[in-house]
Amino acid sequence: MPRLALALVLTLVASASAAEGTSRPRARELGIAALIGGTPGALDAITDVPGVEVGHATVIHGSGPRVRGQGPARTGVTVVHPRGKASMDPVFAAWFTLNGNGEMTGTTWIQESGFLEGPVAITNTNSVGVVRDAILEWQVARPGLQPWGLPVVGETWDGSLNDIDGFHVKPSHAIAALDAAGGGPVAEGNVGGGTGMICHRFKGGIGTASRVVEVAGASYTLGVLVQCNYGRRPDLRVAGVPVGETIPDLMPCVTGGGRSGMEPEAPACEADPASGAADGGEDSGSIIAVVATDAPLLPHQLKRIATRVSLGIGRAGGMGANSSGDIFVAFSTANPGAALAPKTAPVQMIPNGAINPLFHATVQATEEAIVNALLAAETMDGADGLRVHALPHDRLLAALKAANRLP
Repeated sequence: MPRLALALVLTLVASASAAEGTSRPRARELGIAALIGGTPGALDAITDVPGVEVGHATVIHGSGPRVRGQGPARTGVTVVHPRGKASMDPVFAAWFTLNGNGEMTGTTWIQESGFLEGPVAITNTNSVGVVRDAILEWQVARPGLQPWGLPVVGETWDGSLNDIDGFHVKPSHAIAALDAAGGGPVAEGNVGGGTGMICHRFKGGIGTASRVVEVAGASYTLGVLVQCNYGRRPDLRVAGVPVGETIPDLMPCVTGGGRSGMEPEAPACEADPASGAADGGEDSGSIIAVVATDAPLLPHQLKRIATRVSLGIGRAGGMGANSSGDIFVAFSTANPGAALAPKTAPVQMIPNGAINPLFHATVQATEEAIVNALLAAETMDGADGLRVHALPHDRLLAALKAANRLP
């Protein structure tokens, strides 16, 4: 039985440095990062950008039929602190939406002011409000931090695996993620806000990657963190190879004679998995991306960075479908104190003519972050007996070798 088919309450809080769930090989270890291109940072994670901290709170309990308010719960919260949880210094930022069937609160003020004034959180669709309010509660309880604000909270829908209408994410989970955040390796896959997510009909979730680039004679780092919950199976590409077409089976299925409510309806797991029907469903779901860099970029340049996330998603097989919420935020940790200066603030910026390496880094790190989410995620049983399979590493590597992309 998959290890997440549990009948007990299990609530996990993992800091970025704990990195539970990342024992499965990542894209870099499998040789895939090199195929995608660019030079990863030391951790190949958003936390390669100095000061950035990530925290998760993971909520897993129950099994079997869905009972609203009781479970099964497969959900959580992920938090990114741009300068670390102890800093009150805002960062230059911008946001972009590829397709707007989703939510990210606080973006109106980012667009107006050019600053991100606190953490970015990601959770499920129905928990945006409680996480937003919890961030405010956390801020006012910490002396020195801004006692008001317009928190930035994004979402993707986990209602297939999770009793989403049961509102299992509580303020305590968001506060725990905020407090647990740290630097170092980042837990990926079935953690935090990504716990109940599905990507290209495989188990999805949280993924991250980074790139180091030379710009105008200086070295900078750019990192991306995604919560991936989108896509059709045939559209999945890894390093340009149509991997999804080579794995038409292992589609979501239902145990115990239940019904998943998915479109199309998931078949019974008891059927021969090797005979799984092709994915004929509509492209649905969403993806949230957070981009961090220490390169000195101003808000209008960060908007340009945020738009390039779309190209990384496209390389992985995302189409920005009508029902998808594809929303991205980008920030720079350079120019500290710019938002708090009492008078004129001197700032630095990379000239537009030198920005291309950061565009490349954004595309590459986004694509790899999606791959890392798929590689880290493990098979999960959720509400109403729905089972979503992990991407099989052996068959992924076989597809890359058959395409002469790996030896």
